[in-house]
Amino acid sequence: MTTYTVPTRTTISFPIGYYHLHSDESVNFQLNRFYSWVGDPAMLDEMRAVSAGVSDYPTFQRIFINLGEKYLALGETLKGATYLRLAEFFLSVHDERKQPIRRRFIQLVRDHYGVTPENHSQIPFADGWLSAYRFTPAHPKGTIVVFGGFDSYIEEWFLGGFAFEQAGYDVVLFEGPGQGTPLEDAGLTFTPAWDTVVKTVLDYYQLSDVTLMGFSMGGGLVVRSAAYEKRVQRIISYGIMTSFLDVQLRMFLEPVRAQILNWLNSGNADALNSFVQEAQKKSLLLEWVMEQAMHTFGQQTPFDVFAALQAYETASVSPLVTQDVLLLHGTKDHYIPTHQFVDQIALLTNARSLTARAFTEYEQAQNHCQVGNYGLALREVLTWLDALQKRDAELAETR
Repeated sequence: MTTYTVPTRTTISFPIGYYHLHSDESVNFQLNRFYSWVGDPAMLDEMRAVSAGVSDYPTFQRIFINLGEKYLALGETLKGATYLRLAEFFLSVHDERKQPIRRRFIQLVRDHYGVTPENHSQIPFADGWLSAYRFTPAHPKGTIVVFGGFDSYIEEWFLGGFAFEQAGYDVVLFEGPGQGTPLEDAGLTFTPAWDTVVKTVLDYYQLSDVTLMGFSMGGGLVVRSAAYEKRVQRIISYGIMTSFLDVQLRMFLEPVRAQILNWLNSGNADALNSFVQEAQKKSLLLEWVMEQAMHTFGQQTPFDVFAALQAYETASVSPLVTQDVLLLHGTKDHYIPTHQFVDQIALLTNARSLTARAFTEYEQAQNHCQVGNYGLALREVLTWLDALQKRDAELAETR
């Protein structure tokens, strides 16, 4: 197996390759996604074999719970924890097994990576709290603050955070409302005012002059944050998302999208709800997305979800972004249409600098958030940061 090792370090590496593991595009993506944080090549044949022909969530759940327990019993903690997370990913929010498995996954990966209680903070926010981890090298050359998106747990991203730490950066990984622990344990649902979330984190750690990175849905939230929180000096949109509504509508054919928008704009909740409830019986992805969206946004119906999604856009705030910006996008991202990548470039009319990087199938980084080649994406981030430091040092000499 070919691997890419983060520059200057030999202890962290990521597998390269986006594989066909299941016929359902979304399921295939999730299998690749979680495998990419482990990198054990034996998982590829195993996942391909056990999931072949499976087309319902209960079977996926049973298979991956059993595999998780098997490898935990064998002492393979990361692989076992990852299989449990895969099972938990497909569990309904109403399933009584979901929260115990989620908490178990978090503790297992903490233990595996030696993350201590001293690394973790619960940051008061609204009527609950945010969950954050901080990893700081001896002589940091800057601070990177990272958060996720619609369905991730920040603990999944430990290895990415360690790569930044080992490259010399002070690293804060956090979850906000609608994500992970703040959602499940504190009852906080998503807010489009993500700048208030970032402000709370920066205040808590007394940070200024930071690089802020949001991935997946966070690729839109990071733009919304930078528009108003100017202690953020550099932003990385890791998975462009100019409109979350547009992303969700992409699951439907064009005539259906137009009809949904018509029902939404006319307030015809009954028609929209009836249509979606029938449609999700035929789509694993739609079934999962609607339940996850109602849970994370605190909504009761599909109509309410689509109405809420309208606030998660970047067109209205992008001209307010004056920082250095890095945009990362996969050319075959099955969630985010490429026009959003192009649109986001055009919207950033006042950025101090703008770098846009599109990843291709040749690079095995073509899909969402560069699943298949995390190492390449992290290298781009580190190279970009180094270039900005060199630029600023050169410009300082001319003043």
